Amino acid sequence: MYTIADLNKGDTAIIKDVSSIDIPIKLLEMGCLPGNEIKVIQQAPFSGPMYINIEGTHLAIRSKTAKLIIVDKLKDE
Repeated sequence: MYTIADLNKGDTAIIKDVSSIDIPIKLLEMGCLPGNEIKVIQQAPFSGPMYINIEGTHLAIRSKTAKLIIVDKLKDE
């Protein structure tokens, strides 16, 4: 079981679960929903925010929030 926080720059994954009540509604409204594909664009050092692409939408999320979103990591191409 992976979360977005477990991914590295360039990794892609499919979102499986966003059921935590601590995930901001705004993030869900911007496309962070089960079944959507994400790609990690950049990771700030020292557990800083992550810059991700979800179905064409670029978002920055806190590492604390990234640890709540469960994904299935896709194999490297």
